[in-house]
Amino acid sequence: MSDKFQKNAETISQLTPRRYEITQERGTEPAFDNEFWDHKEAGLYVDVVSGEPLFASTKKYDSGCGWPSFTAPLEAANVAENEDRSHGMIRTEVRSTHGNSHLGHLFADGPTDEGGLRYCINSAALRFVPYQDLEAEGYGEYVKVFDESLKKEAGQ
Repeated sequence: MSDKFQKNAETISQLTPRRYEITQERGTEPAFDNEFWDHKEAGLYVDVVSGEPLFASTKKYDSGCGWPSFTAPLEAANVAENEDRSHGMIRTEVRSTHGNSHLGHLFADGPTDEGGLRYCINSAALRFVPYQDLEAEGYGEYVKVFDESLKKEAGQ
């Protein structure tokens, strides 16, 4: 992975209080009261701190939980999983690898036909890059993810 996806103090100092709490202090935003829980536009979800690509809208689904949910990360190397024993339970925390941002949690109750996983992610940890802006924002290599998805939908 390129050095362009790194955590830096300047970016962190510019986060809103909510984004800071979520990404740096392992916070959780309210269900159904966050930017991307019902967002359906085609594009990438990247780490708000480092910009590293995390999830694609092609793997996003409505889990009914009130947070953006994905069946798999776009780049497995950009997502780290850690044991989380907070709040009296054992869960799997999801963090960005290069930005070290807290993203949310991983659960084994996702769609079985997609592998059975649900990456339950805080919107405040994400920045959305629309499909039509991928090239201009430096994510052009991911255009093919959407082109392949469109081919599958068309039965090609």
